[in-house]
Amino acid sequence: MRFDDLFDDLESQLEAEQGAERRDLEAEEERFRVGRLELRDRIAAAPRALDLALRAGGRLRLRRMALGRDWLNGEVLEGAPAGTGAIVPLHAIAGIELDGDAIRGSVRPQPPRADLAQRLSFAFALRDLARRRAPVILEGGHPLSGTIDRVGRDHLDLALHEPGSSPRHGTVRSWRVVPFAAFDWVRLP
Repeated sequence: MRFDDLFDDLESQLEAEQGAERRDLEAEEERFRVGRLELRDRIAAAPRALDLALRAGGRLRLRRMALGRDWLNGEVLEGAPAGTGAIVPLHAIAGIELDGDAIRGSVRPQPPRADLAQRLSFAFALRDLARRRAPVILEGGHPLSGTIDRVGRDHLDLALHEPGSSPRHGTVRSWRVVPFAAFDWVRLP
């Protein structure tokens, strides 16, 4: 009878050790998975309404519409005239304010998506604005308004003119080469 108790006790200890080992292994795998996440992955899993702290000290609340390889765009909710469009390069984000549920949700595994936008670069998005001749305001430490003429890998040429005017011969004051690092986001008035 005592041997039965001994074997039952040994069996329960073995099961407990195996369970603890499995939990430790699962926890280590989860730490490893979270360690591979990039900011883009966290944004993709976060709620669509984002409260961004920007590099130059500004704040921008927007409803995310698309997420590219190194940028996001959306509709401004606060921080600029509501309803205007915004394109924000990920390198200009200094932080994202999330509540407890959203921060936990932002690290949950997401199914892979075959979305074309996720492969497009910030420069590609700006080239589309240049092709459309859309007026923009480059927001940051020193806002600039105008129309994008050309886009390089890490900079753009901006025809400077007043917001709301067209880039015609008489309205363009000058042209400026602007590195992407010189502004936090692009406002589409």
